[in-house]
This record gives sequence, structure tokens and C-alpha cells, in this order.
Amino acid sequence: MSGKNYQNPEALEINALENAIYMGMKNDLSFLIDDRLSLYEHQSTVNPNMPLRLSDLYTVKTKEVQLELTAVLLNINRNHNRELMEACQDLKDYAEYVDRVRKYAREQPLSEAVECAITECIREGILKEFLEKNRAEVKKMSIYEYDQEKHIRMERQDAWEDGIKEGEVRGAEQQLSKIIKNMMKKGRSISQIAEELGETEDRIQELIGKYDLEG
Repeated sequence: MSGKNYQNPEALEINALENAIYMGMKNDLSFLIDDRLSLYEHQSTVNPNMPLRLSDLYTVKTKEVQLELTAVLLNINRNHNRELMEACQDLKDYAEYVDRVRKYAREQPLSEAVECAITECIREGILKEFLEKNRAEVKKMSIYEYDQEKHIRMERQDAWEDGIKEGEVRGAEQQLSKIIKNMMKKGRSISQIAEELGETEDRIQELIGKYDLEG
């Protein structure tokens, strides 16, 4: 990330919790080296690579910023940020593993997809040592993470579909109210309108009041 190549592992102080490779469950990565504190957080949703400045979120804008924080978002999915991936083999392997889980999950049950991805990656030397040592936990956490990601996508899709349905219902209701208004202008009674439209009198009264059709 910084373009530097440190050789002394003793100079690196890890602050993150153990097994920080898991996204969303624990703080991802925090370490201190060369008097610089680095914090890395994994995002499960798609973001373009862009800097986010803390001062941009202030309610009251000031000319002189007293506290500033800039974070750079990087897409670490497979085939993105190739230069970064080539500089960190573990990160590249992790992206490959996640991509295979997603690919196989489109064709078979999630548990089988994860098992297949783990077995294949070990066979091909992708995160081999880590996966062999932590196979059971990796499988458990991968299933949880993928389900969480899928749940978020489904919630967004449901919200979108609910919005469409709500718009359709509102549109149909407004069209019905126009018909009721025209029938009222022709002298039809509430009972006549209800009978001709196949609605209850209470429903007709509700729409008359809601859209102020008597006004």
C-alpha cells in the first residue's frame, strides 16, 4: 500500500484481533510500524476506489479543519487492483478464494460450495497452510459471511420491489379515484358506484375522503 518493503518482522507490532481475515466479525487489521499506525477495514458491499474525508461529513463547515481523517477505499475483489494484488500474495489468494465460493454458490448449496472452494484452493496452493490449519472455522465463517452478504442484497431487492408494488397500488388507486369522481359528476350515488366498480361502499367512501373527491 505504501510502496515500502520492510524486511525486519520484529519492527511490526500487530494490534488487530486474531484471525482478522474474517470480514465483518472482528476488526480486520491494525498494526504499527516505523511509528505509523495503519488501520484496514474490509467492506462487504461494492465501493469505488475513492478517498473519504472526515471533514466532508461535518454538519457545520469550517475553513480551518481541526481534525481531518482520509480513508482510501480499494476494491479487492478478484481482477481488481492488480498491482496491489501482485504485491501481496495472501491478499490475492484471499480474493481468489472468495471468488470461488461465490461462483460455486451459484450452482450448489452454500455448504458444498464452501467445501469445494476450500478443497480446490488447498490442492492448488491457494492459502494452503491457513486453510489446512483452520479449515473448520473458515468453512463456518465463510457460510456466515456469504449468508450475511446475501441477506443484505435480498433486503435491498425486497425494498426495491416493495417500492415498485407500492407505486403500482398508488397508481391504480389514483386511477380508481378519477373514475369515481367522474361517476359522481354524472349523479351516481355511492351505492351505484360501488356496485358498478365491484367495490364496497366503505371503500368508495374511503377514496372519496382520501382524495377529497367531493371538493
